[in-house]
Amino acid sequence: MMTEYDLITIIGPTASGKTSLAAALAARMDAEIISGDSRQVYRRMDLGTGKDLADYVVDGKQVPLHLIDVAEPGYKYNVFEYQRDFLRAYEDIRHRGKMPLLCGGTGLYIEAVLKGYRLIPVPENPELRERLADKSLAELTDILAGYKQLHNTTDVDTVKRAIRAIEIEEYYLRQPVDAREFPAIRSLLVGVDIDRELRREKITRRLRQRLEEGMVDEVKRLLEEGIAPDDLIYYGLEYKFLTQYVVGQLSFDEMFHGLETAIHQFAKRQMTWFRGMERRGFTIHWIDATLPLEEKVENILALAGDVNASNER
Repeated sequence: MMTEYDLITIIGPTASGKTSLAAALAARMDAEIISGDSRQVYRRMDLGTGKDLADYVVDGKQVPLHLIDVAEPGYKYNVFEYQRDFLRAYEDIRHRGKMPLLCGGTGLYIEAVLKGYRLIPVPENPELRERLADKSLAELTDILAGYKQLHNTTDVDTVKRAIRAIEIEEYYLRQPVDAREFPAIRSLLVGVDIDRELRREKITRRLRQRLEEGMVDEVKRLLEEGIAPDDLIYYGLEYKFLTQYVVGQLSFDEMFHGLETAIHQFAKRQMTWFRGMERRGFTIHWIDATLPLEEKVENILALAGDVNASNER
């Protein structure tokens, strides 16, 4: 079993339970997990990015993890760097005879490695940034929607991120794509399908839990390290709203309800991206999030066997 695949990929919106599923599957297969999350790359940004590190300990054993905690807060890690770092981790795991298991919710990162998009590093464009500086997030989002290239709409919930996304698109319009080699990867792609109302309920419960666990203190510590508020706000979602609360721009209730709404919208955008992947030729095998964990693991293993068998016929 599994001989047809170089990789298993598990995707799903936030709060769908994909992390615990990936960890249980990895423990069962003696596999290693590569994170596919654009914010979990940052050290000391744990609660705000929902790393759920305890989920990676299965039956008292730590499942090996890659591409979590690889960059410092304040740095603007990008998809080009992710492709590079993914490939290093992927080849290392394969070289050691293990199965890599990619798990995450950042559709752009997942798609960039599964399709092997040829990307180049994009420098800052001061003139373009100045031209866009006075535009609202809604106006920037409309501009971004006009490009035909693949771009990260999932995480664009701050003005700075939207401007950076436009900067990348403009650069790609004018530059030849680098002939950088990226291997073809055969991946079984599994999606965790969670009902919208259940997802909303879990998001709210999880947000309350992370606040109780000290998410506000996490942001305060990052600011005390000397990270500029604008640099934290750049990361969006929790770091945007919690930073605005800590510096006195929002009340606690404004922060909580604004963040809750933003996370619901983010999960919706994630699902929109995954549906778009299906339109772009990906086959996603959806598994019901409400099934018992062990049943979900068995379903993936059986699915892998069934698909392999059909490939051989």
